[in-house]
Amino acid sequence: MFLSQLKTGGVICRQGEAARLVPGYNTTYDLAKAAIAAGTTVADLIEKQGAGEAVELLAFAADGKLDCPVRHPDAAHMYLTGTGLTHTGSASARDSMHADTAGMSDSMKMFRMGIEGGKPKPGEIGVQPEWFYKGNGFNAVAPGEDLVSPSFALDGGEEPEMAGYYIIGEDGTAHRLGFSIANEFSDHVTEKINYLFLAHSKLRPASFGPELRVGALPDHVEGTSRIMRAGKTVWEKPFLSGEANMSHTIANLEYHHFKYALFCQPGDLHVHMYGTATLSVADGFVTQEGDVFEIESPQFGLPLRNRLAKAAAETVKVKML
Repeated sequence: MFLSQLKTGGVICRQGEAARLVPGYNTTYDLAKAAIAAGTTVADLIEKQGAGEAVELLAFAADGKLDCPVRHPDAAHMYLTGTGLTHTGSASARDSMHADTAGMSDSMKMFRMGIEGGKPKPGEIGVQPEWFYKGNGFNAVAPGEDLVSPSFALDGGEEPEMAGYYIIGEDGTAHRLGFSIANEFSDHVTEKINYLFLAHSKLRPASFGPELRVGALPDHVEGTSRIMRAGKTVWEKPFLSGEANMSHTIANLEYHHFKYALFCQPGDLHVHMYGTATLSVADGFVTQEGDVFEIESPQFGLPLRNRLAKAAAETVKVKML
């Protein structure tokens, strides 16, 4: 089962080739909250609502009518966060950024910690991962819309990832809705200067969807990340995800995010990204304004496409009260 959200209001449920509106709900967020309140699953609630109007999902996508799969009505209550160094192929690219002549980089040390302790036995707590803050709902960009790199950025590059969606119930419990493709757009040149600039490099927009796969993340995920320029593919590479290709379990990553009371406030929406092992910057590729990022995985429905744009320079003004 796949869910998508219309910008003008309306939730689309696709099963196989059939896509229909879900009667009675304008947003995926309200649908999920209703399922939590009823003590049921989203799938069961949708079945109870009955078959809605049939729609042409591909046409909606082509016309730019699809939003991120889930949004919070108040952008300040939508957290965008993520973890890095979680995939078994991710350490080499990061290590090449942060290695020094003194020996193993901090990135490689962190990666090895995950390899050794990121998949704990049932009932045990594993090692905590690297964690980063991406912003709030203001930084959540719909499929097809531009990923805007700020004027002060040194780079704007893609990161193909899986994103998990979580809504916090009234009792503070995190409820996982499902997963989608994400482009965790970042400034890798800034990050390369010094790994302590990682926090700065992540404060960029990100895009999600177009479809959300309800349920657990498949153990093995295959996809392709590509960059198109003037209608031609100029860089392309496959990527892998899922726990079979990760140094942490999803449960361990969830624990180390939701162990903080801050992230367990009723009604909040969390979109948590789980890292990647595939970056064009690791191949020496330099993006340009106008490039189109495309991330696809048949397991997650429609591909995610966004164009790279650059913001005009602005002056920061601070006024004394």
